[in-house]
Amino acid sequence: MLEDRTTAASPAAWPTAYPEGYAVVDVETTGLARDDRIISAAVYRLDARGEVEDHWYTLVNPQRDPGPVWIHGLTSTMLQDAPLFRDVAEEFAARLDGRVLVAHNAVFDWSMIAREYARAQCVAPVRQRLCTIALSKELGLPLANHKLETLAAHFGVVQQRAHHALDDARVLAEAFQPSLHAAARDGVRLPLLECRPLTEWSASPTIGQQSPGGYRPTSWRPSRKRPACPYPNPGRYEEGKRLKQGMRVAFSGDTSIERELLEDRAVEAGLHIATSLSRLTSLLVTNDPGSGTSKTVKARQYGTPVIDEAAFGQLLRDVEPASGE
Repeated sequence: MLEDRTTAASPAAWPTAYPEGYAVVDVETTGLARDDRIISAAVYRLDARGEVEDHWYTLVNPQRDPGPVWIHGLTSTMLQDAPLFRDVAEEFAARLDGRVLVAHNAVFDWSMIAREYARAQCVAPVRQRLCTIALSKELGLPLANHKLETLAAHFGVVQQRAHHALDDARVLAEAFQPSLHAAARDGVRLPLLECRPLTEWSASPTIGQQSPGGYRPTSWRPSRKRPACPYPNPGRYEEGKRLKQGMRVAFSGDTSIERELLEDRAVEAGLHIATSLSRLTSLLVTNDPGSGTSKTVKARQYGTPVIDEAAFGQLLRDVEPASGE
C-alpha cells in the first residue's frame, strides 16, 4: 500500500508540465553487456500523481544461460517454460504506452528493453525516461549512496526480495510517489530524458557482418553530442577516494557494457566524458592498461590514474557531489 511520506503538493499547485502517467519498471538480466537478455520484467503503472493503477510481472526465457543466478535467483529450469520476449512484447508495450518510463538507473533498463524490442523487430512505445537516482539528486535527498535499498529506507519502504523484478518495481514505486510529490511541492523540474529506439539490430543479415543474434558490431553509428558538464573539473581521481562530479573521464578499448551505456551512466552521475586524453583528464578507464593505444600511452606520460571497467562501475554507485552542491 503506497503512502505519501512527505508533504504532498496541493491540487492547485501541481505542475501542469508534469507527465500524465508513469510506468515504473525493473528488469533482471543475464548480465550487463549489449548481448545480454532480459529474464524477468515488472511494471507498476502509476497515474499523474504517483498512485498505483495496476502491476504486471513476467518471466522471460532468454534462450541462453541465465547468468548470475546467485543475484537474481532464476535458474535455467525456472525459465525453460517461460515465454520468449517476443511473446510478451505486445503486453509489455501496452503497459508502457504513453507513459514516462521510471527506473533506478533508467538508462540501463531502457537500453535492455530497447534491445529486446529491436530483436523482436518492433519499437517500445516510450518517448521519455526518468531516473530515480537523478531525481533524488535534484531533490537533494540526504542519502549515503544511490542504491535502491538506501532510497527505499529513506522513505520507510520495506524491501522484501532484492533483485526480484516485481518487488524491486514495487519498492521503487513506493519511493517514487513521495519523491514526485516533493518535486511538485518545491517546483522541481523533473529530469526527463529522451528514449531513442536502437537501430543496430536488423532482420536482414549482411554476410560477414552480423552475428546469429542479430547484432552487427561493424555497423556505423553517428557520434552523440552531449550537453556540457555543468560542474567544474575538480582534478584527478585519487585511489581509495570517491569520484567527484565534474571529473573528466576517458575510455579506451573494449568494454563488457556497451560504451554508449557506460558513458550515459557516467554523464547521469555528473561526470564529463573526454573524447581524448590530456593533462586535465581525471581518469582513464580501460580493461587493457598495457595496450599501446594513444590514450594509454598518454596516460603513462601524464601520470593519469587508470582503473578497469569493473572498478569504475563500483565507483559510479557513489559519486561525490560537486563543491557547493
